[in-house]
Amino acid sequence: MKKITFAIILIILLSFIIGIYSYYNIKEDKIISHWNIKGQVDGYMPKFWGIFLIPLISLGVYLIFLLIPKIDPNLLILILILFLFYIFILIILSNFKYKLNINTMLMPAIGILFFCIGIIMKKLKRNWFIGIRTPWTLSSDKVWKKTHHLGSLLFKFTGVILFFGIFFSPEYFLLFILIPIFVLSIWLVLYSYLEYKKLGTQN
Repeated sequence: MKKITFAIILIILLSFIIGIYSYYNIKEDKIISHWNIKGQVDGYMPKFWGIFLIPLISLGVYLIFLLIPKIDPNLLILILILFLFYIFILIILSNFKYKLNINTMLMPAIGILFFCIGIIMKKLKRNWFIGIRTPWTLSSDKVWKKTHHLGSLLFKFTGVILFFGIFFSPEYFLLFILIPIFVLSIWLVLYSYLEYKKLGTQN
């Protein structure tokens, strides 16, 4: 078994163990599951689903990626599951009455997630399942490669911006996430189209 696969399974197993412990030690029937833009609690879930939803999602993500043919996405799975595990721990700690500023604690994690995806993106080969999948990247290996090279740089740059969002007011949490993601998405779609058109004029 590969080390990354072992780490993935270990994290998922650990999340279920923590979930079982939390289920029997959190006395409330409903637990905190959502916070608003100011980091204030504004949503609850039944205890079972509030505790076990993320471990179940993590297990589902791992199983789905196992079914994807001709791709070895283990490193990507590990990063996603580590991110989900981090959110899971924040939820559990909050329900054990620890005082946490969720927005402030999520910002660097999201930044690291984007940066890591940027590192992986540069090495992705053309496929129908993961990556920047536009009609133009899927139609040309050259366009796919150039778009993912740019995407790698932009995702890492966005990750840095998001990471340093920790130094700003938590009220700007969504702005630090939505604006870079929106600009990033539009830019990469447009870039892939222009590169495909450029390729057509060269033939």
